[in-house]
Amino acid sequence: MANASMEEFEALLNESFEIDTPAEGSVVKGKVISIEAGQAIIDVGYKMEGRVDLKEFANPGEAPSIAIGDEVEVFLRAAENARGEAVISREMARREEAWDRLEKAYAAEERVEGAIFGRVKGGFTVDLGGAVAFLPGSQVDVRPVRDAGPLMGLKQPFQILKMDRRRGNIVVSRRAILEESRAEQRAEVIGNLSEGQSVEGVVKNITEYGAFVDLGGVDGLLHVTDMAWRRVNHPSEILTIGETINVQVIKINKDTHRISLGMKQLQADPWDSVENKYPLESVHQGRVTNITDYGAFVELEPGVEGLVHVSEMSWTKKNVHPGKIVSTSQEVEVMVLEIDSSKRRVSLGLKQTQRNPWEVFAETHPEGTQVEGEVKNITEFGLFVGLPGDIDGMVHLSDLSWDERGEDAIQNYRKGDMVKAVVTEVDVEKERISLSIKAVEGDPFAEAIGGVKRGSVITVEVTAIEDGGVEVEYEGMKSFIRRSDLSRDRADQRPERFGVGDKVDVRVTNVDSKTRKLGLSIKAREIAEEKEAVEQYGSSDSGASLGDILGAALKSND
Repeated sequence: MANASMEEFEALLNESFEIDTPAEGSVVKGKVISIEAGQAIIDVGYKMEGRVDLKEFANPGEAPSIAIGDEVEVFLRAAENARGEAVISREMARREEAWDRLEKAYAAEERVEGAIFGRVKGGFTVDLGGAVAFLPGSQVDVRPVRDAGPLMGLKQPFQILKMDRRRGNIVVSRRAILEESRAEQRAEVIGNLSEGQSVEGVVKNITEYGAFVDLGGVDGLLHVTDMAWRRVNHPSEILTIGETINVQVIKINKDTHRISLGMKQLQADPWDSVENKYPLESVHQGRVTNITDYGAFVELEPGVEGLVHVSEMSWTKKNVHPGKIVSTSQEVEVMVLEIDSSKRRVSLGLKQTQRNPWEVFAETHPEGTQVEGEVKNITEFGLFVGLPGDIDGMVHLSDLSWDERGEDAIQNYRKGDMVKAVVTEVDVEKERISLSIKAVEGDPFAEAIGGVKRGSVITVEVTAIEDGGVEVEYEGMKSFIRRSDLSRDRADQRPERFGVGDKVDVRVTNVDSKTRKLGLSIKAREIAEEKEAVEQYGSSDSGASLGDILGAALKSND
């Protein structure tokens, strides 16, 4: 009997030797046999016991959950230490278990559950059920997170972006999960929307060019030009963040999931009635909304603006910037010149609401009227004089003086001088007014010659004797009689037969108002007298000598 017992014992002993003791660096199962001094004493079999701090049985931010009799997996770091105990770790066992699980999830592109438990440079640490991962700050949310406090310790899904077991690196993303669910939500919301539909939304963000409106999980862009029919300089003029508004879906891009919205589309288009409300040549009150180099925009009513081109702004200010004629927000009277409803354009005129100053001047200052004005400008061809109605008239060089050459006469004038002039011509179409300064005192030539005309016989006084003829004077006007006109007879065509101071009867052969000269001839007078005498007293052909005829004529005159 004893032999049998010894054999059984030997068999059991051999069996126990055949069973390998667990290898260091592997995960083994154990049983909690005692809890003391903040540690759990675990029997891992094979006559080995080890100690594990209770905190290794706790999830981040939670209390340890462990009791005597619990079966747990631990990592065997060493079979025996100096005290003869096994060196074991629950945390390392959990890590090994977690890595196995995470590698499978990473390969299958599945989400994993974890909790953010700490903050590190550039992001956060996440416990993935035993393995610690890094969550970059950019991967926390779709938008920058200012306060991550509410996310700490909260169990939630993550996506593994990268993992390296050898180096012990895992990088995860919470943002990828949010974007995925958001994309699903967007797709669902967009699927329920249609172009032309009117929906309610909340203003989420305002920019220079428009506003983003939340339509319940998906944002749409309300562009500034679609907010109102009138000109909107900045969206904040009519919208505030958090405001609930009604908008119309203008366009949905199925590929990019972009939604364009409009507010003005829900209101009546003022352009539908523009042609009826603003007939051509009608005058209306408007407000200047914008000024450019080429004109000014005037709002006739909200949503209807017209352009006053720079050429239609003023009758007199031709090369002036529109900003010097009108100012923004100024109320002005304008005339409707043209309407193009298809292009939504109205051409307006500012100057047409006032009378053409050249027309007014022509009515109030007919030719011959005397005016007074300031010399505004001096040019090589004359003076420009300021006239009533903010217009200018021009005095040509030839209209400055009767006696002086224009080039010399203009030297007597300076900018700012007040001068008197006579209106000689008004051309309304060409916007020209011609003036004459010399005409103010009358024409001395016209006054001097009085009723003298071509063919008249006048008496002149010799003032100088020259080789080519004689200089004579009539009523202060100088003239010159050429040698060939001094007598009918060649023998008497000698200037020296006259003396200074002699009175001589001459015939007027020409009156030149432009050169202001009289053409005079003694010869022409003699020929005319002879012709008249022959007609009255007989013909030289009858036998009477010319001396007889002229003698009879002279006797008759006596």
